[in-house]
Amino acid sequence: MLNYFPKYFANRAISAYFIGLVGCFLAFFQYSMWWFFYLTGIIAVVGFFYFSNFLTKKWRNILEKQFIRNVFVTALLLRLGWVVFSYFFWISQTGTPFDWGAADAVGYNQCGIEIAEFLHNRDWTCFKLYADIMGISDAGYISYLGVLYWITGNSVFIARCLKALYGALTCILIYRLAKRNFGDSTARMAAIFCMLMPNFIVYCGYHLKEVEMQFLAMLFIEQSDLLLRQAKMSVSRVIVCTAVGLSLFTLRTVLGAVAFLSVFTALILSSKKMMKSVKRVLLVIIFAVLLVLVVSDSITKEVENIWSQSGTEMMQANLDYRATRAGGNAYVSKLNKFGFAPIIFVIPFPTMTNVNMQPNQQMLNGGNFVKNITGFLTILALFFMLSKSKWREHVLPLSYMIGYLVVVAFSSFPQSERFHFPAVPIALMFAAYAVSQLKNKHKQWFGIWLIVLFVVIIIWNWFKLAGRGLI
Repeated sequence: MLNYFPKYFANRAISAYFIGLVGCFLAFFQYSMWWFFYLTGIIAVVGFFYFSNFLTKKWRNILEKQFIRNVFVTALLLRLGWVVFSYFFWISQTGTPFDWGAADAVGYNQCGIEIAEFLHNRDWTCFKLYADIMGISDAGYISYLGVLYWITGNSVFIARCLKALYGALTCILIYRLAKRNFGDSTARMAAIFCMLMPNFIVYCGYHLKEVEMQFLAMLFIEQSDLLLRQAKMSVSRVIVCTAVGLSLFTLRTVLGAVAFLSVFTALILSSKKMMKSVKRVLLVIIFAVLLVLVVSDSITKEVENIWSQSGTEMMQANLDYRATRAGGNAYVSKLNKFGFAPIIFVIPFPTMTNVNMQPNQQMLNGGNFVKNITGFLTILALFFMLSKSKWREHVLPLSYMIGYLVVVAFSSFPQSERFHFPAVPIALMFAAYAVSQLKNKHKQWFGIWLIVLFVVIIIWNWFKLAGRGLI
């Protein structure tokens, strides 16, 4: 069993990225990206794969406490470094500490400032007021920002620094979850993957809710996994899991629904060796009663509304809007939600051309390429677990990841990396498990995937340009 990320796969992934980058440049040279986006992509891909190989070897035999400290400190420094750089970079680019076209971020910021003003005036009704205005799924984040702004004097910078802290803690949560599921060596790889994942770092510089949402989701899954696996029933842990799970409804209602559904799925399908029948029944009853008592009608209605919007008609309406709006892609309306489902683990594909109104996607081209590679490893992990009948030992993280990604696949935003965010740490954990099971025969599979990926990247970038009438 491998306990490090092989250099063979790291080098070929890096080479494939450069080939894709050069291929897009030569095929669409008149629409080549700004040099900065080439630089961020190269740093993201080379940094992830080189250091995944280097650090999984260097840190594989150090003491656990030292490993956790190394991961936490390194993750925090990487994220803080980007927070500081991006804060001033955005100001130089947009005149504000927000990225290009940051409509949601600016809206969250304004709501946070307004809530802070209410709190300065000792008016606590603001939380309900904004929950009614914004909806349950945004109420948690703007309330959090309001309290934080109240304490810090509307400091955007401190809010971003806290994102770096949450991101670093997420790496530790993944280590603990992976260790219980797959052992220490795989857990170390998973933690290092999360530490180095480019999109995780970049999002610490955005003023969006994804980092906080990801942290809370991983805290819920990690604590729930511990609750299911430990021999004794822990009432305090049930309360913690319930409280954290309910907070997910206030960040993205469907995420809260999927999180609790994954726990019920694990209680029903998990291996008998993992949990006694009495404990299984007790936890089902406890979680069911707590949910009935605390989940409000507004949350229920919002979840039902989101599910209804995942239907064919709503998705098609969204695709039609994206096709006809200013700067939109006319070919988008031809897409079908069933086309996204089989490839949900590996999308979105990187934008390596200068597409109008999409600078953020261009800057994330390297991070999305990394996800294309790790997504392939996640699919391999699913194959390995099914072929070895191991899936019942990991029902909780499996059901959470698959359940959430199925919702994304049939939503209006399957191609947006932002909406994949809460599931990616679990996907990276399974990718690490796949690496631990790799044999020489899998090199050929990986090579085939890299060829397919190159072709898809060229087609994807042609699609984005041709759909806008640029070529």
